[in-house]
Amino acid sequence: MALPNIDASKLVVTRTTTPKPAYDKKTLSFGKNFTDHMLCIKYTEENGWEAPEIKPYGPLQIDPAAFVLNYSVETFEGMKAYRASDGTINLFRPEKNMQRLSTSSQRIKLPEFNQEQFLQCIKELVKVDERFVPDEYGYSLYIRPNFIGTEPNLNLMYSKEALLYVYLSPVGPYFPRTVKLYANSKQARAWPGGVGNFKLGGNYAPALKPAMDVVAMGYDQILWLLGDDHYVTEVGTMNFFIFWINANGEKELVTAPLDGIILPGVTRDSLLELARQWGDFKVSERRVTMPEVVSAVNEGRMIEAFGAGTACVVCSVSEILYEDTKLPIPVDPANPDAVFGPLTNRLRNELLDIQYAKTPSPWSVPIE
Repeated sequence: MALPNIDASKLVVTRTTTPKPAYDKKTLSFGKNFTDHMLCIKYTEENGWEAPEIKPYGPLQIDPAAFVLNYSVETFEGMKAYRASDGTINLFRPEKNMQRLSTSSQRIKLPEFNQEQFLQCIKELVKVDERFVPDEYGYSLYIRPNFIGTEPNLNLMYSKEALLYVYLSPVGPYFPRTVKLYANSKQARAWPGGVGNFKLGGNYAPALKPAMDVVAMGYDQILWLLGDDHYVTEVGTMNFFIFWINANGEKELVTAPLDGIILPGVTRDSLLELARQWGDFKVSERRVTMPEVVSAVNEGRMIEAFGAGTACVVCSVSEILYEDTKLPIPVDPANPDAVFGPLTNRLRNELLDIQYAKTPSPWSVPIE
């Protein structure tokens, strides 16, 4: 007989008796404020998935010898809930996050789960804490699903116990300004045959020290380069896009291909699809090297560059430091105070209009 999978109809809700005061959205910073409740679903190889539970937000109880604490058997996702002008709450392409979570969890041999039922449980969590969903354009409720191996076992094998848990955090704009990047060719975030295309916690910890080092130098994040040709891959928390006149004289929007090194971002995929629908310029997923970027800047062919991700949405890049040379990246020549370049702003506005249900789209999924 098949073991139980996640079943949203068996969800148990225990509400907090000490609700938190409402947050002032003008003071929100990313990932530091949390709502009243969290979702937890336990798994054991012997009994399958237990009944999902929404309970008051609080510390997890976990064995010191758990796989996640010793061998980083952990994957996670980043999603958002948006409140439309009519008060309805919507998710943005949530099935993409469920698919990526499943793919990442398979890479570290965590158990399979019913994606539709898990997503329904997440929707129920958002409904329980819907008062925390901000009601202003540009603000949202960040959703962080985590999937960890919890079996207490120091043997290098797979975890026979696991926990899916989700918590929520109201957030404002991630980068309310342009960003400056440090192009790093000395260290690698990901490499061929590695796990850069999976959203694993173990991918992020080794990048923390280099990231903090560049912050101390006055830069926001690292632009990771790879190989002797300094292949431009991605930024610490974002996929990276270039809008330029390429060497063939074509106006082109280009980003790195999904070659096993790049994280397949949901925002990345959405921006590529929007730009292709417009048909105004060439849209490419291909390798670009940092010397090509330098040539484009020096020859006046660079139009804009920007990062894209769930947390930041879209943000313009104004400078890249590469081998001790500062490369100025145009934002908006017509407006020296602009935070977004013209293309960046167009993409951002079209995406936000879909996320906040101003523009009807199947990408916007209402929580009903």
